[in-house]
Formats: sequence, structure tokens, C-alpha cells
Amino acid sequence: MKSINIFFEKKPLKMICLGFSSGLPILLVFSTLSVWLVKAGISRSTVTLFSWAGFAYAFKYLWSPLVDNYKLPIFKKFGHRRSWLLFSQFLIIIALILTAFTDPKESLFFTALFITILAFFSATQDILIDAFRIESAPQSLQGPLSSMYIAGYRIAMLVAGAGSLWLASFFGTEIYDQNVWKKVYLIMSLFMFVGVFATFISDEPKLKRNLNSYNHVKFLITIFIAVIGFIYLYSVIDSPFEKKDVLINFLFSLSRLIICFVFSYLIISLLILIQFAPKNKISKSYMGPILNFIQRYGKFAFLILILISLYRIADIVMGVMANIFYLEKGYKISDIATYSKFFGVFATIFGGFIGGYCSYKFGTMKCLFFGALIAALSNLLFAWLAVSPISINFLIAVITADNISSGFAGAAFVIYLSGLTSIKFTATQYALFSSIMLFLPKLIAGYAGSWVDIMGYPYFFSLTALLGLPVLILIFWISKVAPIKK
Repeated sequence: MKSINIFFEKKPLKMICLGFSSGLPILLVFSTLSVWLVKAGISRSTVTLFSWAGFAYAFKYLWSPLVDNYKLPIFKKFGHRRSWLLFSQFLIIIALILTAFTDPKESLFFTALFITILAFFSATQDILIDAFRIESAPQSLQGPLSSMYIAGYRIAMLVAGAGSLWLASFFGTEIYDQNVWKKVYLIMSLFMFVGVFATFISDEPKLKRNLNSYNHVKFLITIFIAVIGFIYLYSVIDSPFEKKDVLINFLFSLSRLIICFVFSYLIISLLILIQFAPKNKISKSYMGPILNFIQRYGKFAFLILILISLYRIADIVMGVMANIFYLEKGYKISDIATYSKFFGVFATIFGGFIGGYCSYKFGTMKCLFFGALIAALSNLLFAWLAVSPISINFLIAVITADNISSGFAGAAFVIYLSGLTSIKFTATQYALFSSIMLFLPKLIAGYAGSWVDIMGYPYFFSLTALLGLPVLILIFWISKVAPIKK
């Protein structure tokens, strides 16, 4: 009974609200947006390319040192973590409002721009909440905290997923009307005040911080210029290859990202060379967390990073096609809202609680292995659904199984990443791990629409299941040679 009651203490309960704040924007960036774009007549391959807005989550390590080291001049009385949280939450609200007033049918550029801004500030909020959670409790309580965080996260996905689609269906989606989606996104922006409220009532983690080091402003400007340089160069380099050349375009995109990273590094190096950027501070902010991780795990550090980069690949690559698949299969928006975004979320919450509880009772690595196994195998159910006749019962069965497995795997993985994170570099190190987790899956997911064009849904879903199997070998090996160290 004691192990169950731990979920109802103050910190886990507050974490539900912060999880809600974290989970609300993500479906509005991906899932709900994909339905909006399909209804606006945007092509399948273009819709899946919008998943690259998720690179904001994959690249958040670039600006995570600011969150750890830069003291905001506003909201000072709330403390370091909470002031940053309020700042990011208010900017998410603004980005949602701006997105609401765009029309992808008329100007896809502005929709993409504001969705990218929304993803950027949502990723920034995630950096803060992850750090806040890890700093608020010892490792022994990270299981319950992570489970409650995921519960709040999934409730928000219920609101942003099923809720937004129900609203769209209520306002009328048979004939495309931008005003329908404007109302949906404006209403969603109001729900972000749950996160604002949670930030107000939460306590600042009691950690000593050295936030008065010199050259904070120059440090901020340096990172800002590097990030802008990255975005600009990425936007001007266009692929010279045909869209149908999926593998070539994938390799080109990977090369483009590497070039942009090198370009950002050269910008920082130049600013250090002309003695504008504070060399010691930048080196400590970026290299400190990496060196700390390498010192703790030695030669196995790289192996752990490979595991992190591959663990969610089956989920993410498959997930970007889910809504498009449902619509093209013939299911109605109301069906998707009810069974995928409503009941599916409860299944995910249930899976998350099981994952958190099992990690607490049986250990993180065992649950990590089992989560990876069922997450990969659940994709085969979608391959079966693709060749089956349209049936609500089939849809419910597949969605329920997939979401329970996803919730279990997600909870186990969050607990594992929390255990890997050093309290000395909380925000930056966790952001590094989550950036690595998303980079490769998001890059591949951008081409999911093109893959389906070539091979069809059954083979695509089967392939995504196979992508998850190498992870099992890595987990088994790492559990033997590199247990979690603090």
C-alpha cells in the first residue's frame, strides 16, 4: 500500500499539471496539425515533412545551457527554474494564437513558421520541466514522479488530440474552413494556463546555483547567433534530388544537418577568436556535461548514447503516419478523436503507470527491455490493420495495445534517462539525452510519407517494427556492463 500511496504525495500530484503543460503543445505541432493539413489539401509527403518541426525538440541541447546558466531579468521572485518556466509557457500561448490565424491552404510558409516557433518554446519548456522534476526528488522517487508526469502529459494529449478533433468536428470539418481550426487553436491556447498555474504553486528546487558569473549577456548573444546561423543555413540549402529518391534525400538531409552544426561551431569559434564570446563559460556549459557523462561511464558512454538514439525509433517513425493512415483507410475524424485520441490516451496513461510501478518494484533495465519489445511488436498490429476491412472493433484493439505498450516504454525510458542525468548538469545533460533520442527518428520520420508511397502501409509498418529490434540487444548488453551511476 505504501508503494501506491507515494503517487498521491504533493510533488507527484503537482507533476501531473506540469506534465499537462508539457504534453499540450506537442500534438498541436504534430498530430492535430496533420489532420488540419490533410483537410486543407496538403500532400501526404509534405504533411510528414512538417514532423521536422520536431527538430526543435531534437536540437534543444544547443540552447539548454542558457536554461542552466542564464538568469532571466523577468519573473525573478519565482526563482531560476520557475522564472524560465513562466517565460516559456507565455511564449507557447502567443505562438498558439499566431498559428491559429494562419491558413496553410493560402500560405503554408506562415503556418510552418509559427509551428516551428511553437515547437521551439515547447522544447524549451520541456528542458525546464525535466530539470525541475529531476532536481525536486531523489532517484528513488523518480519512478512515481515520472509516472505522474506522463499521466499529466497524456491527459494533455487527450485534450489536444481528442479534444481538438472533437471541437473541429463540432465546428464543421466536412468542407474545409480555416475558421474552424482558428477556433480550435485559440481554445487550446487557454488550456496552457494549467501549466502557468502549476508553476505558480510549485516550489523552486533548493539547489545552490552560480548564476552570477561574468559575461552572461555575451554568452546569450553568442548562442543566439549560432542558433540563428544554423536555422538560416538549413533553410537556404535545398535538395537537388527528386522527392522519389528517398534514400538519397535522407543522406542529403543528414549531410545538411552536419554542415549546419559545423557552421554553428565555426560561428562560436569566430566569436571566441575575436574575444567577444566567453571561452571558459562556453566550454564549461557545453563540454562540462559531456565530460561528466564520459567520466562516469567511460568506454560504454558511446554505447549508451546509441541506445538512447534508437530506443523510440519504432514509435516515432510509425507515429507520424498514424493520423494520415486512419484518414486514408476511411475512418472519420470523430472516430480518430474518440478511439485514438480519447480512449487511446487512457490506455497510454495506464501503460505509463504500469511502467513506472514496475520500474519501482523490479528495476529500470528489465522494464526498459520489455517496453522496447512490446513497442516494436505493437507496430505489427498496424500492418494487420492495414490489410483488414474497416472495423471500429479492430481499430480499438490495435490502438489500445499500441498505447499501453507506448506508455509502458515511455515511462521506463524517462526513468532511465533521469537516472543517467547528473544533478550537476541537470537541464543540459537531460536535454542532450532527449535531443539524441529524437534526432535520428525525426529525421527518418520526415520521409515516412515517401516510404508509404513506395511500399504501402503494410510493409511500412512491418519495417518500423524491425527498426526497434536492435534496441533489445543493446539494452541486454548495457544492463550487464554499464549500470546507472550517479
